[in-house]
Amino acid sequence: MYQNFYNPYQQPQRTEIVKVSGEAGAQAFAMAPNSSALLLDITAPLVWLVQTDGAGYKTMTPYQISEYKKPDEPNVGLLEERIKRLEEMLKNGKSNDDKTEQRQEWNAGED
Repeated sequence: MYQNFYNPYQQPQRTEIVKVSGEAGAQAFAMAPNSSALLLDITAPLVWLVQTDGAGYKTMTPYQISEYKKPDEPNVGLLEERIKRLEEMLKNGKSNDDKTEQRQEWNAGED
């Protein structure tokens, strides 16, 4: 009987990044029918998704790429301060914002 076993000496899968020069380079990239590829454009921050149908006709869609930047962590101290101010405003029934009073006067004039 044949047994499947783990081979610790297997070579890792080889990967490569295909680089092209603009739309013309993406159009010139040879592909088999019913296939797709992501092509990195070296002339602009673009990635081309190139797909072929059964007859080998290409459809190319460019996507902009940019470096991912992790969003800033929320400032808990600032949030607590804002919540405290809102609670005080609700407790006192007043607004520290003159614009709120102006809006209320303006809305009353519409009736």
